[in-house]
Amino acid sequence: MGFSVSTGGKEPVRSEPNVVPLCDVLLVLLIIFMIVTPLIQKGVDVRLPNAQFTSNMPENPDVVLAIKKDARDPKGFLLFVNQDKVTMETLQNALEEAFLTVADKKLYLKADQELEYGNIVDIIDIIRGAGIEMVGIITEKKTEKID
Repeated sequence: MGFSVSTGGKEPVRSEPNVVPLCDVLLVLLIIFMIVTPLIQKGVDVRLPNAQFTSNMPENPDVVLAIKKDARDPKGFLLFVNQDKVTMETLQNALEEAFLTVADKKLYLKADQELEYGNIVDIIDIIRGAGIEMVGIITEKKTEKID
């Protein structure tokens, strides 16, 4: 797709777009996206407990309840429904709203491993009060260490 102009000399003048800088920019952008994409985290950062026997969960679950330990909070933890911060008082309403448009009525629970058992039981009572019967617990796969 060159453009030639004869100037009366031996060689015609050629005008062609230089694509080398464009390729350089595209390669730099590709490298940036390759580095940044794994760093983008989905959901709330929670230290999950380890379990030896786990099953695969869907890649994009519809509703996730994350419970994060936080010493600054009076209750000692924070609640997030699909990354939206909620309180114990508004948890049931938030769960009912989240399940209005969801076909799969399964909640995935992602709780910090350092939380007290009593707090988890209280939250599960609220989950049951919202009419949710199926709760999947998200854990990390336990890795075997060979000595």
